[in-house]
Amino acid sequence: MTPQEINRAVYERLHEATDSRDLERISRTVDEVFHPDAVFHATGPVGPTARDAVKGAWAMLLRAFPDIRVTVEDTIAEGDKIVVRNTVRGTHQGEYRGLAPTGRTVTYGEIFVVRFSEGKVAEAWGVVDIFSQMQQLGERVP
Repeated sequence: MTPQEINRAVYERLHEATDSRDLERISRTVDEVFHPDAVFHATGPVGPTARDAVKGAWAMLLRAFPDIRVTVEDTIAEGDKIVVRNTVRGTHQGEYRGLAPTGRTVTYGEIFVVRFSEGKVAEAWGVVDIFSQMQQLGERVP
């Protein structure tokens, strides 16, 4: 396998775990595929490590949107990086960013750039359309 194929396989493994909506499986997979010193550059839950930040983000999302589905629209692999464009859908059934459940369905986009080292995630940058999320949940966004 080429390095790009290995990186894609690692990302697909992470995506399969998140798609299961099983927080224990997600947590195990994050521990396995993220380098211990990985860095996560994104807004949202933070933690002392990238692993903690990603686990925290998924815990928050699964509480708020228990039926969440992430559809990978595009994946581009080059060198030690992968760029992934996703569409996310879910029904707001739990507290999210201070909002009580609305029962509304949201659909929004996100893009992640993931750098790999030694077959593990070493660094990730994320851009999530939180503006669209909040509008669809009925929040007035300036």
